[in-house]
Amino acid sequence: VQAIFGLHNKPDLPVGTVGIKEGPLMAAADGFYIEVEGLSTHAAVPHAGIDPIVVSSHIITALQSIVSRSVNPLDSAVISVTKLHSGNAWNIIPDRAHLDGTIRTFDENVRAQVTERFEQVVKGVADAFGTKATIRWIEGPPPVLNDGKLAVIAEEAAEAVGLDVVRPIPSSASEDFGFYQKNIPGVFVFVGTAGSQEWHHPAFDLDERALPGTAKLLASLADSALISIE
Repeated sequence: VQAIFGLHNKPDLPVGTVGIKEGPLMAAADGFYIEVEGLSTHAAVPHAGIDPIVVSSHIITALQSIVSRSVNPLDSAVISVTKLHSGNAWNIIPDRAHLDGTIRTFDENVRAQVTERFEQVVKGVADAFGTKATIRWIEGPPPVLNDGKLAVIAEEAAEAVGLDVVRPIPSSASEDFGFYQKNIPGVFVFVGTAGSQEWHHPAFDLDERALPGTAKLLASLADSALISIE
C-alpha cells in the first residue's frame, strides 16, 4: 500500500466544496484521569485535613499556564478539564477528588512536551499542598498530518469532478485516520455538507446532496492515485 485517502463531513463548508491541505489537519487526542488524595475532616475544621477540592482547583488553574507559557505561540495545544468530582456531603471535606479531561496537539514533539509539563505541574501543586496526585493517561490518536504530494493529487481529483477546493482551518478534534498515516502516506479531506450544527451536536444534520459528489471524489482519488504514484 503506497497511499491512503479518507474523508469526513464538514458542516461549515457548503455542498460542492472540499477542504484539502497538506500538513496538520486534525489534532492528536490524549485523555487524562487524575486522582487527588486528600485528608477528610469536618468542614468546620479544615486545618485538620487536606482539602482535595482546593488542591484540584489549583491544579486546574495551573494546567492552563502550560499552553500560555510552555508552548511556543506559533504551535498549538489545548488542555481542557471536563470533569471534577469530589465529596457527597455539604459539611464534610472529602478524602479525594477526581479530574478528567483531554489534551489536543498537532505535533508529536509538542505532544511530548505538554505531557511532560502536565505531569510536573500536577505533581508540583500536589506537593505544595502536602499530598499526592496520580495521573492515568488514555493515549488517543496521533495528529492527522497530510502528505504534500498526495494533497496535490487530491486537489486535482476534486477539481476533476467539479468540486471547489478550499484550504480548511485545522480542527482540534481528532481522527483515528492518523494511525494509518503513521505507516502509510495519506491525505484526509473535509467534504462540505452545509449542516446547521457542528459534529456530535444533538441537532446535527447534513445536506444529502453532498453524497453523490463525495462518491465521485473517492472514485476520482483512487483513479488519480493509481495513475500518479509510481
